[in-house]
Amino acid sequence: MIVFDLRCGQSHVFEAWFGSSDEYEAQRVRGLVACPICGDSDVAKAAMAPAVPAKGNRADGPRPPAATQPVAAHPPEIVKAMLAAMAEVQAKVEANCDYVGDRFADEARAIHHGERESRGIYGEATPEQAVALKEEGIEVAALPFKPKRAADA
Repeated sequence: MIVFDLRCGQSHVFEAWFGSSDEYEAQRVRGLVACPICGDSDVAKAAMAPAVPAKGNRADGPRPPAATQPVAAHPPEIVKAMLAAMAEVQAKVEANCDYVGDRFADEARAIHHGERESRGIYGEATPEQAVALKEEGIEVAALPFKPKRAADA
């Protein structure tokens, strides 16, 4: 089995499993591969980071915890419902909050300290920045999607 990150014409990114690259291509050509969020069959492979093992002479750093059950292991109707719910959250965040890009940590601090107007914001922060914000009492949460502005870059 092989897993691909796919992107539809509406910029939804999702994961799909296939028996081989040839099987993916055959299904795509026949119109059998469609976005589980919007149903768009204009699907192409999205950029993926290769799984490159660390050099033997480097210490392994902390790794994120593995998911106990991958999304692909759920029945298709559950996966589709989860992806639709995430798409709804993304639409609400993008409609009601300001995208601040990599200035997220600075903007969050300025809002918290009353130096900027109070408003919802979203953007990018390093794990270290997110931890520092939480230690300062600033509520932050990771979003389960890439902002469209960042995804299009």
